[in-house]
Amino acid sequence: MNQLVLSPATAPEPRVSSSALCVHALTHRYADGRLALDRVSFDLRPGERVALVGPNGAGKTTLFLRLCGVLTGLPGEVAVHGLDPATAADRKQMPKHIGVVFQNPDDQLFSATVLEDVAFGPLNLGATADEARRQATEAMDGVGLGGFGERSPHRLSGGEKRRAALAGVLAMKPGVLLLDEPSMFLDPRGRRELIRTVCDLPGTLLIATHDLDFVLDCCPRTIVLDAGRVAADGPTAELLANPDLMDTHGLEVPHRLKAKE
Repeated sequence: MNQLVLSPATAPEPRVSSSALCVHALTHRYADGRLALDRVSFDLRPGERVALVGPNGAGKTTLFLRLCGVLTGLPGEVAVHGLDPATAADRKQMPKHIGVVFQNPDDQLFSATVLEDVAFGPLNLGATADEARRQATEAMDGVGLGGFGERSPHRLSGGEKRRAALAGVLAMKPGVLLLDEPSMFLDPRGRRELIRTVCDLPGTLLIATHDLDFVLDCCPRTIVLDAGRVAADGPTAELLANPDLMDTHGLEVPHRLKAKE
């Protein structure tokens, strides 16, 4: 299969009707004049697990903030299950359709117990207390935290905190999930547990990470972002094994792919 390389001039029109997430010529410039994203275009089909990789400063975090509506832009640049976060009415509905798990789980864990933390999202979306408890329990079971409901989030291990933060987003049942550096600071056991969890997650996933071995384990497709532009978009094993592509964009071929050369 040939590598698919995209540029602003050749980026395809988004397939809105068949896509869970459409990004079309998305551009973002900060108030200081810095261009963070430059005509970024791609789309994700329902159920895809896609990695977003690139050097520091490539624009990955800005892209996530645009996708979930924290940063606003022009209408027509983003669609999440048909909703446009650039419009106020659609932006209010975004938490039901797209969830973000941040790099630091402590940013998302603030309640006295894990159950209260995980149930907060459904309650905020209008669920009854019983419904929120049921959804929270299902989400905790789904990430391997069954029986952790009464524990304090701040007494969990690093891997357990990441799974608790993930459960808090999953309890709201979003169709699209954004994960920002999910394997950072995990020990080998926590990393293995996270890989199993991510590979079993429902819905559509976009995962920003520098952990390219994690990408090989979890994401059949990879998008390379550099200097705010999509540099490449294609099969993970093919892209990550390309030494010229990796070197050009500040990345390295994973050791296990080098071993196959």
